[in-house]
Amino acid sequence: MTPREFDMIVPRSSNRSLSPPRLADDEAHVWTAGLEWGPAELDEFLEVLSPDERSRAMRFRFERDRKHYLAARGILRNILGAYLDRPPAVLQFAYSARGKPSLAADSESSGLCFNLSHSQGIALYALTRNREIGVDVERVRADFPCERIAERFFSPVEVSKLRSLPGSVRYEAFFNCWTRKEAYIKAIGEGLLVALDRFEVSLAPDEEAALLSVADDPQEASRWTIKNLSPAPGYVGAVAVKGRGLTLRSWQWK
Repeated sequence: MTPREFDMIVPRSSNRSLSPPRLADDEAHVWTAGLEWGPAELDEFLEVLSPDERSRAMRFRFERDRKHYLAARGILRNILGAYLDRPPAVLQFAYSARGKPSLAADSESSGLCFNLSHSQGIALYALTRNREIGVDVERVRADFPCERIAERFFSPVEVSKLRSLPGSVRYEAFFNCWTRKEAYIKAIGEGLLVALDRFEVSLAPDEEAALLSVADDPQEASRWTIKNLSPAPGYVGAVAVKGRGLTLRSWQWK
């Protein structure tokens, strides 16, 4: 999904309520946002964070990382608050044993599931109802040791496919593979416990995004939908959602 396919919903401040469309059971919504904001907006984001989030923000060593964290969490709260029709500051989060975030029971989530990812100043937020979801975004880097990293983490089939592609698209293909794998393991909530070479995804730029196979479970791939995302020039992303026949809708936060 390319940037021009994003509808624009533009809040004038983090205290101004959004009116996102209804999230149906057979839909996944993805928001993209830049994380470079001025002092006034960062102060507004800070106001809606919990004490724990504020404390974590202060622990970042570099100012840019602190600002990106404030923006990422503030925007997350505003988006979730809009879907739940609740003030963003009152939302509470819970975390799985592997660190996957969710809305705490007392936040009246109504089955709302979400995931987020950010890289080099770009953030993605993905939402569904009563479906596991994961999202990942990465900046495509031409100086990255793609083949060496692929040999260490990807399956032999994926490594062979990567090597067969022209050099001009190999970096994009690598990050396609990486983001699709990350989106899937974030969706299932197992994190680093899942070896990346135990399942295979599509990766060539002309292929549809897909989970192709999972070791020891021949039916697992058929339970998931993976979609490619192109949130900004020079970035690739992916969203993984449990289920089939889903409609993906996307928006830009500006």
